[in-house]
Amino acid sequence: MIAIIVGLIIALIIIVVVVTSIQQHKEKLEAEKRVKVAKQKAIIDESEELIFHLANLPSNPNIVKILNRRSLNAAKTMQELMPEVKGIKKRAQELKSRLKASEDLADNQAGVDDSFILPDNEQQLVAILQCIKKLRVVLKSEQSKGALDAQTFTAEDQKLATMQLKINIESLVKRGTQAFNKEMLGSARQYFEKALQSLANSTVKTDYVAEKHAQVTQQLEDITDALKHTNAKDAAKKAKSEENELDVIFQPKKKW
Repeated sequence: MIAIIVGLIIALIIIVVVVTSIQQHKEKLEAEKRVKVAKQKAIIDESEELIFHLANLPSNPNIVKILNRRSLNAAKTMQELMPEVKGIKKRAQELKSRLKASEDLADNQAGVDDSFILPDNEQQLVAILQCIKKLRVVLKSEQSKGALDAQTFTAEDQKLATMQLKINIESLVKRGTQAFNKEMLGSARQYFEKALQSLANSTVKTDYVAEKHAQVTQQLEDITDALKHTNAKDAAKKAKSEENELDVIFQPKKKW
């Protein structure tokens, strides 16, 4: 009788342990599922934000199409993880329609609008640069996952790299020109030297880069000439001042 009771107790303990382990495993799987769903939602939110900020850049339907496809893939993954949630299915359908519209627009547009006006507002400029950097990271991620072919990645990344370089160079040239006009020649030279170094280090090789390289080089020569002229004027002024001081020291003393 005692053996039976002990056996039942042991069996009960084993059942409790097994049930607890199963429950913990289920909770772990649910937690992991929630983390995966949150990650996919973050991808959709990031893509939406990038599409919104694309309004500040030249029109590029291909980028919009890539971002919409990224969002749709994330929504499909969420639907696989939580098929019981009706809202996810509806969201996936909306994104599918949006992707189709962006694909049609990309197919109908002959090329990309390369025109870009540098904003005067510093915060807007920073926001645009941040958007371009995020876009390049996203493109690389999509290409690594196999969601973007190498040819498209290279073409789109090159466009973004060119735009990023153009913004940096135009900003430095603008600041350098402003400093030069205010006769802050040392600061102006630093800005133009930084621009020249950025052009030299860039992997982007376009007509714009060649033209800007020549322009910045000429501006640096102008600054060098201006500095020589300023130094010569300062030296002449200093010599004149010293000469006047000597005249004062050695002038004939007045008799009282």
